[in-house]
Amino acid sequence: MVAVRETFFGSDRRYHVFTAIKYLTYLLLGINIWLFLQEELLTLEHVALGELAPGQLVQAFSATVDTAAWVILLLLFELETSVLDDSQIRGGVRWALHGIRGLCYVFIVYAFFGYYGEVAPLHALIPYAGDPCALVGQDWSVMLNLDDFALLDAANCSDLAAPVYTLTDFSQVLASGESLQAARWLAWTDVVNAGVWILVVVVLEVEVRLQLRGGLTAAALALNKVLKFVLYGLLFAAAAYWGVAGDFLDFWDAALWLFAFIFIELNVFEWQYESRQGRAVAAS
Repeated sequence: MVAVRETFFGSDRRYHVFTAIKYLTYLLLGINIWLFLQEELLTLEHVALGELAPGQLVQAFSATVDTAAWVILLLLFELETSVLDDSQIRGGVRWALHGIRGLCYVFIVYAFFGYYGEVAPLHALIPYAGDPCALVGQDWSVMLNLDDFALLDAANCSDLAAPVYTLTDFSQVLASGESLQAARWLAWTDVVNAGVWILVVVVLEVEVRLQLRGGLTAAALALNKVLKFVLYGLLFAAAAYWGVAGDFLDFWDAALWLFAFIFIELNVFEWQYESRQGRAVAAS
């Protein structure tokens, strides 16, 4: 008879189902890196004014850089909270995990400033007093929403409701006041979302460090729960806004990340459960 391993999830079967769904989510997040890259390459056609400086590259590809760094960071958390035994997180392995994670944090913070940098161009504008349809056929574009552009043509030029603006930091782009305001809201949502995720990972990092050192007290757990409730609440609000605003890729990505970090949280619960079981066995 095969012994059934006792887990936080109640049985091995539930644990295997959890693991399968978890890794499927990680795979989908990896695919999102490619999707964001394609979206930002298309946006770059409308934004680039000459050659991009190194600092502008992060702004131009902030979502791609951010997502890639987060996926690597997620996999590192997966290693530390689920795959590797506590006894293995020592010496070179520990330093390697911390070093790669530190590099990811650099890119994540850099991407955060990239998101912030996307807000300013949406405020660099001059009113356009002429007839937008007069620009049809001259390689002008119209901003429909954040990172969403279309070539100006006879159909959409007449749909541009006044006031209409020329975005001076973009390459021949017009925007209506309504679409411009919607883009600004989405840009600020990107900034807030990125900032909150940084705070989430700080809280999780502290929790992991305390768990490894055996210093995760009841008071620390209670404080963590309150902080996570507030932070995850903000992230759910951002995801809901993307869903309402019609930005499917951002909504899809936000939903996947929430699922992914719920899995990491469950990893931590399983880790804590195994630690308690180990201490109970040692004490008996």
